[in-house]
Amino acid sequence: MSTSVHSLRQGHLVLGATVRTLGAWPSGWRYPGAHRNPADDPAELLRIARAAEDAGLQFLYFGDWLATSADFEHTDPYLLARVEPFAAISYLAATTSRIGLIATVSSSHSEPYSTARAAASIDILSGGRVGLSVTSGSEAQSASNFGWRTVHSEADRIAAAGEFIEIMRRLWDSWQDGAFVADAETGRLIDRAALHPINFEGRLRSAAGPLNVVRPPQGHPPIAMVGAAENARQLAAQSADLCFVSPRSLEDAVVSYAAAKRAAAATGRNADHYLLLSSILPIVGETREAAWRIYDELVALVPVEVVAGRAEADDLPPNRSIRALAQVLGISLNGIAIDDVVSDAQAARFSEQGRYLVQEVGARSGRTIGATRGISFRHLLVAHAIVAPIIVGSPEDIADYFEAWFRRRAVDGFTVLSAVSEQLEAFTGLVVPELQRRGLFPEHYLGVSLRDHLAMGVPRNSFDAHTPAR
Repeated sequence: MSTSVHSLRQGHLVLGATVRTLGAWPSGWRYPGAHRNPADDPAELLRIARAAEDAGLQFLYFGDWLATSADFEHTDPYLLARVEPFAAISYLAATTSRIGLIATVSSSHSEPYSTARAAASIDILSGGRVGLSVTSGSEAQSASNFGWRTVHSEADRIAAAGEFIEIMRRLWDSWQDGAFVADAETGRLIDRAALHPINFEGRLRSAAGPLNVVRPPQGHPPIAMVGAAENARQLAAQSADLCFVSPRSLEDAVVSYAAAKRAAAATGRNADHYLLLSSILPIVGETREAAWRIYDELVALVPVEVVAGRAEADDLPPNRSIRALAQVLGISLNGIAIDDVVSDAQAARFSEQGRYLVQEVGARSGRTIGATRGISFRHLLVAHAIVAPIIVGSPEDIADYFEAWFRRRAVDGFTVLSAVSEQLEAFTGLVVPELQRRGLFPEHYLGVSLRDHLAMGVPRNSFDAHTPAR
């Protein structure tokens, strides 16, 4: 496996922002001044895009979920209602000029021809800034919206996703560069030999081609995948340019990063061009203490059960109850109120998982058992209920975390979640300059296209082995 400087983008992190207009914190919309209404998403999308582009982030990432439910109100409000990803990147392609735009598409519920056509079109219109995150869909409610009575097996869905990607790339190649000769004197518009059907026949998908859009500026818009299941990681190592990962710890990330790079190299590809990006939710303040205060405010906004039988909101998830917390902590919580401070005696009887929650709360809030700023049961319950990779601190603290992971070869970069949009602006205004001061992030865009930003050349057209890669 290559570990060249090029694989580290000349020593630079890759940074993208995951777009969630209502915020990535479950009750972030309650934060003072936060965006609250999806009907106003156009203005919020512009705000997010401008902050990210002004800071030089390489891309905006639009995830997707093909269903909705009132149950998301307290857990994932950004999933209740949102602009469709291709519509969002089309809108932002016209209102930004440099930042990459990655839209999610479900290979289970989309057609490769129409997806390849849309992606190539937006890539042309944006000057080469489009990427695609390909998911394979396993959620029953989404499947029912497309008339599926059952969800296909994971093996079949992953295999179909592989064919989906292969078809798109062949379609993007179906017009060779220079196919439009436009010879007015002879009346010859195209070189017919440079237009190719693909006649793909796979086990699960097929497509004839050619595509009715010329080859996009990037040749193949970069493909991203989420590396959760083992089959998905294998496909990503073979076919993806980016893999979004969620390692449990730094040590776990180091091991899985090396394994992923080896897996990519084993397929015969350049592992330097296979980038692993971890999601992270930084909560940033000008000082560590200011960040702790912001975290405490966010914790206070999460509706939970206050005392047994009385909650702060209706229809809360089961893991927001005092009973659920008692099971995790391994002690009786009869008679406690959620904002009571944990005593030394109570903490001494906590389960292993309870002790872990104490450590987690301490890292996020600076609170400790028995101190002036003690740990409340609310803090423990919120830490248990909200499972997210959260880091809280000053710009230097956040930069230390990013640098440690990058230097250890645990990731090639991060996709940044924001509790509220104000926090994206805090990240771009405070953390990015600190990363630039350390030489970990470029001070300006290094090219024009998303592939340029990711230090990836345009792939050779498969129908022209003699055309050098750009």
